[in-house]
Parts: sequence; structure tokens; C-alpha cells
Amino acid sequence: MQHCDTLISAGWCIPVEPDGLVLTDHSVAVRDGRIADILPTDEARAIYDPGAVIDRPNHVLIPGFVNSHTHAAMTLMRGLADDLPLERWLKEGVWPVEARWAGAEFVRDGTRLAIAEMLLSGCTCFSDQYFFPEIVAETAVDLHMRAMVGTPVIEFATEWAANASECLSKGAELVHDRYADHSLISSCFVPHSTSTVSDQSFSELRILADQLDKRVQIHLHESRQEVETSVATRGKRPFDVLDELGLVNSSLMAVHAVHISAEEIARFAGDGVVVAHCPRSNLKLADGIAPIQKMRDAGIVVGIGTDGAASNNVLEMPGEMRTAALLAKASAEDAAALPANAALRMATLDGARTLGLEDCTGSIETGKWADLTCIDMMHLNSQPVYDPVSQVVYTVQPHQISDVWVGGRHQVENGVLTQIDQDDILRRTAEWQQRIAGQQENA
Repeated sequence: MQHCDTLISAGWCIPVEPDGLVLTDHSVAVRDGRIADILPTDEARAIYDPGAVIDRPNHVLIPGFVNSHTHAAMTLMRGLADDLPLERWLKEGVWPVEARWAGAEFVRDGTRLAIAEMLLSGCTCFSDQYFFPEIVAETAVDLHMRAMVGTPVIEFATEWAANASECLSKGAELVHDRYADHSLISSCFVPHSTSTVSDQSFSELRILADQLDKRVQIHLHESRQEVETSVATRGKRPFDVLDELGLVNSSLMAVHAVHISAEEIARFAGDGVVVAHCPRSNLKLADGIAPIQKMRDAGIVVGIGTDGAASNNVLEMPGEMRTAALLAKASAEDAAALPANAALRMATLDGARTLGLEDCTGSIETGKWADLTCIDMMHLNSQPVYDPVSQVVYTVQPHQISDVWVGGRHQVENGVLTQIDQDDILRRTAEWQQRIAGQQENA
């Protein structure tokens, strides 16, 4: 018999690739953190001598969710500035708190809270945009979570960097060099927006990103006000600003892309620009509904992100995926728009594609990392099961996530974190709440 470290058997296995395939009573063999085999359970038990057997006959096994865009440490600002439009939310709620508190300790504790929350809701990989990216990377490695860690680029001074130039130099030194070949950590550049980064800084960023072969992620056309202000002050839309600076190419990820024209959709498709769709953050900040079906019809790769917990207010991907599917139907006025299998693909493999990680995660294929999520369907809201893909997209709640593996490590077992001290995270979070609330009261 052949050895494998873990044999995971499930009632249904949805590998995502090839598209639309559902395997019944199949098992996934994991060896050295990677997927070694996918085969019928009866055959697997005859062939493999596993170190551990996980038997989930009433469950669906899927690739782990990929959160294409978030600001992990902003969990510590969850609920702090609710019910405000984007500009007021930033200026009155977020930026004052960040100016006072967003140091290394804040980022470490907020990221720990975010990773625990994401793991418990089936996410195995996230793309982060926040200060102290080296702390984000260290925390992800410590908690064994796959992450695309972004170097923030912004003109004004923060506790992490004095200006955009220092952001770029520190990012290259602290993240891109240190984690160049790490199995869990990838890196990119994340300029905040065209209104907070100068043309000179964008030019420096483009050169550095090209030299290091790194992706660039940016909030782009998130709100109508962003576009109108750019036109009024610069005579051009934010997309045109990036285009003139040489940043519109296959390395660019447009985060949000809510207010995007037909011509811009065609340019995105032609130049290979990818999109991170954050539906619930867009809804909560009243930014609008991104034309996702038009993007997908044009051939644009679209992933799903939660954005930060200060504007969502949760980091759970099942609900984000469901919202994306429903909004696409409503905005297209077509019930067949973004069907369940396409929504699941957006939340997994297409998310990995937006990050350039599709060769290692996002689907259940031999050779890829064993980033896997198991979902218990024996809940009233998910019964009966006629179509497991539809049930995963339209009915599943985070509490149904039973098991999660990242690189073959069993991070969640029977709904419980196995490697993370949840009580310690809750204690630290409560301490931060008291500090920040005190600042608000004294303001």
C-alpha cells in the first residue's frame, strides 16, 4: 500500500477544475502538504495507508476560499464608523484611529483576529493591504495561513513610513526579499488610490514592480465621488491616470471597479487587468454595484474579496460569495447571470488567478497545496441536497465549516481552531476595544 499523511473522504467533492464537476464519495490523499491523489473512496482505502483518516460522509469538500482583498488588521475597527459614506468613513472614522493606534502591535493583534475568523469560515488564502506588511507576513507564517502580503504605498506619513518613497524601499527590503521563496507568503505592491499617491511615486512604483515582477493592487473607481473628483481636478478618470503612467497591464488588480465604463471594461480585458469584487463593502458604503457579469462576459478574471472588517463588517467568504451571485443577477436583470458554479469558481480558483497563485491553490488538483475546506450539509438550512454546488453557494453559513486544511495542516477540526489560541485573541481584542473607545470618548 502507498503511504499518505491524510486521507480525506467526503460525500461530495467539488474540485472546481474542471468546471462543473461534482465527484460523489471521493477521497483526497494528502502527502507532504500537497494533494497526492483524488479517487473514489473505496479505491482510496484499498490503495492508501494513511497516517490520519478524516471521514466526512455528509460533507462537501471544496478548495479553500481565496479572499482576494482585505485589510486584515482593521478587524480592530469593526463597527467603529458604521453608516457613513466612503469619504466621511475614512476621514472621520478610520484615519484618526489609524493615526493614533496603527502600530506594529495593532497590526499583529488585528491580523491574528482576522486569520482566526477567516479560517473558521473556510478561507485558506487572503490578499492583504495594510501598514507593517512584515508583521502581517510574520503573523500569517506563525498561524500557518497562505497570504499575498501587499506593501502599502501612500504619500502621507504613518507610523510605518514617512512617505511613499520610504514605503517602496521598506517594502522591497522587508517583504519582497525576505519572503521571495516562502511556501505560504507571496507579495505585491498596494498603492492606496490615484488620489493619495503622486505621479512621481507611481512612476517609481512601476519601475520597482517591473524589476521585481510583482503585481500591483489598487482601489480603483470604487466610488462615484472618486471618479468625479479626479475628472474635476485632473481632467481624467483614475483609470486614465494609471494608463498614462504605464500601470495598466496584466500585473494590475483593480479593487472594487464599481464605476467602470464599457470602454474601460474592454481595456481591462484586452490588457489582462484582473478585478477584486467586494460586494458587501460596496453596498454598506453605498458605493454602488459593480457590473460583474459584463466583466466576466468580456473575459476579465474576477475574484471575490471581503474588504476590511471596518466596512463589511465580517470576513466570511460564504456570505460574500452568495451576495456576489445575487447582486450579479439583480444588476444584469437575468436570473441566469453568475450561476452557482461560476460564483464558487470566483471565490476559489478565480481568486487565486487574480493573485497569480492559480498554480498552487484554488482548486483540488494533484500537485497543488492541500488548501481544503469541508462543509457539513447536515443542517436544516442546507437540506435536502439536490445540487451540492447550489447548496454551497446559496445556503451555507460559516458555522457549517467543519474542517480546514492549509498546506495539509489541519487548522480547523470539527469547527474548532486547532493551532490558534482563540481565548488569547479575544482577550487582546477586548483590550484594544477599551483603548480605542477611550480615544473616541475623549475626542
